[in-house]
Amino acid sequence: MEFDVLGLAEETEHVYVALVRQPRCTSSELADVCGMCASTVGRLLSKLVKLGLAVQDAGRPPRFTATPPDVAVTALIDQREHQLKEARALVQRLTETHREAARISQRDMAVELLTSREHINATVLRLTVDARHEVRVCDRPPYFDGPGSNFDSQLQQQRRGVIYRVIYDREAVAWPGRLNNDIVPSMKAGEQARVHPELPLKLVISDDRAAIIPFSLGPGGQSVAYLVHRSPVLVALESLFEAQWERAVPLSDAPLPPGDATTAAESENAEPDEETRSLLALLASGLTDTAIARAQGWSERTTQRRVHQLMCQLGASTRFQAGLNATRRGWL
Repeated sequence: MEFDVLGLAEETEHVYVALVRQPRCTSSELADVCGMCASTVGRLLSKLVKLGLAVQDAGRPPRFTATPPDVAVTALIDQREHQLKEARALVQRLTETHREAARISQRDMAVELLTSREHINATVLRLTVDARHEVRVCDRPPYFDGPGSNFDSQLQQQRRGVIYRVIYDREAVAWPGRLNNDIVPSMKAGEQARVHPELPLKLVISDDRAAIIPFSLGPGGQSVAYLVHRSPVLVALESLFEAQWERAVPLSDAPLPPGDATTAAESENAEPDEETRSLLALLASGLTDTAIARAQGWSERTTQRRVHQLMCQLGASTRFQAGLNATRRGWL
């Protein structure tokens, strides 16, 4: 059964092997060698000729010779590989058709389950890129690809007039380097940002059309997400976002001029420098000195000293009073 993998039937293979051993045979002679009836062998020889595995001369009766196996079988392999390539292409087309049909059918459902990292990332990007008016985000760890990975697409959308409103969890703001490297640049580009002590979930809402809730089933990060289509469930998520937005503390989106904190303290109307604004944002988030030190890359002693200087600068005896005074001055 050497040729089974090439698609030859057992009888066809048997006749070809016999023909290789007995060149220039008539169909009757080959039938005697194979122990088969002449009509069957004649039919199989015609098939071999058609496949290029045998040649027929013009004699009477015609005689048959096997095509050299290295030539004939290689051609057969090439033909089979072409068929397999076409089969794979067909399977790919059918798979895409099946997925699209399933996606369309799921649109009639309020919630669609996404179960792969690639699908989740692609869906989040599609929702934000397709937004025409507003993107609302609840941002909290854990992060699968690192925070701020969609900044470029967000910037392009904001240039088109799409509004971004983002609520950051306290732990998101405390993520090392996050505030200065991602949040502040996003705010400078037009993002409206607020911070909440503890968000209940991670959420992205695109206009009023759809939302996605990524979440983690374990320590490995995001592996499952719910895609919520227009429905009462989406309305509930929008209400949840707006409620959290009202409770969150606004972060200043004013330009952050360079300067020295001591110089800024000389006048109540002076603008704080970038580090001071960052510190205020972290304090407003309710972070501890340890978390602030980690976020800013400072030592805890430096952090305590900076917090004390800021409270003195604002004429405050408590952190809460410092927040109020900073808000009154327009620093938050």
